[in-house]
Parts: sequence; C-alpha cells; structure tokens
Amino acid sequence: MRGPSFRTEAPAMEDAVGDELTSINSIYGDDTLTLISQNPSICTLRIPSLPSVVLRIEFPNAYPEETPFVVGTETIGEDVPKGTGTTVVGLAQATLSRVWAPGVPCIFDLIEELGVDIEASKTNKPITPHNDLESQLNDKGKKEWPDREDASMDILDTEPPWIVTAPITEKKSVFIGRAAPVTSPTQAKQYLHHLLATDKKVAKATHNITAWRTRGPNETSCQDCDDDGETAAGGRVLHLMQLMDVWNVMVVVTRWYGGILLGPDRFRIINQVAREALVSGKFVQATEGGKRKGKR
Repeated sequence: MRGPSFRTEAPAMEDAVGDELTSINSIYGDDTLTLISQNPSICTLRIPSLPSVVLRIEFPNAYPEETPFVVGTETIGEDVPKGTGTTVVGLAQATLSRVWAPGVPCIFDLIEELGVDIEASKTNKPITPHNDLESQLNDKGKKEWPDREDASMDILDTEPPWIVTAPITEKKSVFIGRAAPVTSPTQAKQYLHHLLATDKKVAKATHNITAWRTRGPNETSCQDCDDDGETAAGGRVLHLMQLMDVWNVMVVVTRWYGGILLGPDRFRIINQVAREALVSGKFVQATEGGKRKGKR
C-alpha cells in the first residue's frame, strides 16, 4: 500500500489575507475573521473559545513572510471580567510570536493555541507550546489512529455503510467526502483498512484525510485524525466535527491532486465535502432555533 504524500502549499503573498479569510471562516463561521480595512489590511478576529472578545489584527503587506500584529481589542462583551481584554491581547501576541513562521499562514494555529492558552490562564497553568494537534485532540492523551500498514487486519465481509458525496473539482484537483457510523477505534481502523484495500482509486489518491469521534459507556470518548500528508487538514476536519457536535462517526476526505496549487482554499473544499457527508448521512440533526446537533 502506498505511503503518505507530503506535498504542502503556500498562498501567494498578495492573496494571503484573502485566503485566510476564506479558510478561517469556512472552519469557524462567517463572522470569525472580518476584513475592516485595507492598505494595510486590518481584520477583526472573534475568538471561538471566547466569542465575547474580538481582537483587531493588522497584516503587513508581505504577510505571511512577515508576522501579523495584534493591535488590541475591537469589542469586549459585558459578560467578561474586567481586565480580560488586556490579558487576551497579551496572550494572543505571545501566541502569534510562537506559532508564526516565515511564509506560512498562521491564523488557524493562533486560534487553536490561543484557546488552549486562555484555558490555561484561567487555572494558572503554565502556557507551553502545543505543536502536536493530534495529542491535544485525543481525549486519552495518546494517538490511537490505526497504522495504515497493518497487514494483519482482515478485509471485512461486508462493505462499510459509507455515505459518499458527489466529487468537487477545483483546478484539476478532485475532492470526495465519505462518512460512516463507527462505535470504536477498532471499527474505524477496520473501515479505513477495508476502503484502502478494496478501492484502488482511493488507495492511489494523493491524500485520504481522516477523522473520527466515538463515545462509549460512562461518557468515555475517543477522537483522532490523520492528515495523510495534507498538513493540518485532519485537525481541521476533526474541529469541524467538534463544532457540529457529531459522535460515533468517521469521515474520510479523498483528494486527487491535479498539479495546480490551491493554497488555503483547499481547506474550504475539504471542509465542504466533509460537512456534506455528515449532513447527507443524517449525523447532524436540526434542533429548535435553527442550530444543528449531532447524533448521540
């Protein structure tokens, strides 16, 4: 079976802020990152883990070759304690200095790590780098994603009940999402193994990005993800599943690379097909008030 690919993409500098807007808002919601000024580009950032605080961030013209800067707060809700805005601004700037690297978009990492840092500050825990997203997301503190090369696993007798989306083609790259109900890490491993062993086209794809969440007796839960060479994509799909509050399901997003770099726009499409598979499979159910709630 093929090994993982490690192709990465970076957006052109003149399109970097626009790419960040598309990518971040497709993951966290339309009002998360908002452009309020150009030349220089200034955006407001609503922190998903603390939505009452909205930051103002300035992007240099050479972003992402140069680091953005947290100017201050745009708005602060009345429901947060006095001094929270100042604390969050300091945390955000410290987080930015830690996660930014020349030429690499950094707002997703800022959001994810800032959320962890804010929680740590509430309990006076020391703030340390969190570069291993998978270890953060796994409830048991260890990676349980199956080894794709596990040749000892038998092929299932029946096809897993995949819900498969229609393909989306963007600049010759093709994306397909699929979702299936699972009740344990072992079953997720079996389904993935069966898919790669029985579908040669999928097995030869450039990336098979995978994420799953299961909940068992006594509120025990497990979740994990795999980029399969598409850097940070698995974490984004898993975060989408968390936002949608879906459980006992796995998602596989398959991408066949078409030879043209898509930049962060690929994350929008990956999330789009993942969301479509979850909704089509009725893993997400409508509730009162128009919000959605996952299967329990």
